Amino acid sequence: MRISAIVSTLTLLLAGGHALAQVGNHEGLSDPNLTEAADLQALPHVSADVATAIVDGRPYTSAMQLDQALADSLDEAQREELYGKLFRQINLNNASEDEIKLIPGMSRKMVHEFEEYRPYTSLEQFRREMGKYVDDDEVARLEQYVFIPMNLNTASGEDFSTIPGMSRKMVHEFEEYRPYGSMEQFRREIGKYVDEDEVARLESYVTLD
Repeated sequence: MRISAIVSTLTLLLAGGHALAQVGNHEGLSDPNLTEAADLQALPHVSADVATAIVDGRPYTSAMQLDQALADSLDEAQREELYGKLFRQINLNNASEDEIKLIPGMSRKMVHEFEEYRPYTSLEQFRREMGKYVDDDEVARLEQYVFIPMNLNTASGEDFSTIPGMSRKMVHEFEEYRPYGSMEQFRREIGKYVDEDEVARLESYVTLD
């Protein structure tokens, strides 16, 4: 019994270590995977044709994919203005330098600081480290653009709920099939409820590492 209790405690501690990994507060940004075409057209430089191109390019599993989809229609300055309203969050732990630069207003120094503190284990760590260089308002703005992948076996339901477009039912399904032994298992189980594109979108926010 004593050994069992110790194992249970360690399990809870390990789970807690991942509980803060999540998607930053993105209420100020539209999501390119979820926003309706009519609503996209209300955003800077998004014509009916550009809105159609955005919808046709889904799912976006990285900001680079979105940028590539828009590059033929909008120049760099137009895309930067648009990204103040529409963005696909970047993975803080593996985004390339070019992908980090897509965040509006990023200086070379801030790109370096984003990379300097990897690996990130929580958004609180991100806030603390970036807060050494910019004020609270700027940290909050930057947080909209980032996420830390959630471990499928240890993240909380609250963490999963921060993934854009997550319903209470889908949070339940994420937890229902634990423990996951592979990403293939995740795709198979979640594929019972949503199509392949949506599985790919959801998968981009999670990890088994």
